[in-house]
Amino acid sequence: MKKDVIQQTKAFVYQRFQHDSTGHDYAHMERVAKMSHYIAKKEDADPFLAEIAGWLHDVADSKLTDDPKQAEVELRSFLESLYLTEEQITVIMSAIETVSFRKGKQPNSVIGQVVQDADRLDAIGAIGIARAFSFGGNRENTIYSESSEQKNQSTIQHFYDKLLRLKDQLHTNTAKQIAKERHLYMEGFLNQFFQEWDFLKKDE
Repeated sequence: MKKDVIQQTKAFVYQRFQHDSTGHDYAHMERVAKMSHYIAKKEDADPFLAEIAGWLHDVADSKLTDDPKQAEVELRSFLESLYLTEEQITVIMSAIETVSFRKGKQPNSVIGQVVQDADRLDAIGAIGIARAFSFGGNRENTIYSESSEQKNQSTIQHFYDKLLRLKDQLHTNTAKQIAKERHLYMEGFLNQFFQEWDFLKKDE
């Protein structure tokens, strides 16, 4: 039964996110789902519920849909069609509700902590860098600007506003260990970026 539920969930997600160009595509959902499963096993949580919540965590995200409330209704309807128990659906929906960095909510369950950690791990490191510029380009943000007005809307500024802060906001020991290398990689990237950005200023 669990395999069937996961297959149906993957198909549901693929239909919604296969054409995404913001870095929140099907591959992102798959990575978060698999990382949620991995962390849950390490942390003695339910890997099945964590994986389902990981697959579905962005379905009703306001930055990815024009009608979040309707998306949430459709999400619950989909979960009910899988013949999950009401308790399982509540755990999944609660975990999804607290994933977002922007909302600033703290998970009230271990599954919520696991899925939030998995999503945040995908926002840092090499893949996180790639996703940041994909999202920034989609939103027509500049890569970087020294102008104070444009600087705050640049993708590089997003690293300081969010990405570099994620390492210290993780819940599980498993995620914290994974985050160390990814965080260092981002710091190295930013150091190299500014070295190249300022390179020709030496001769000015």
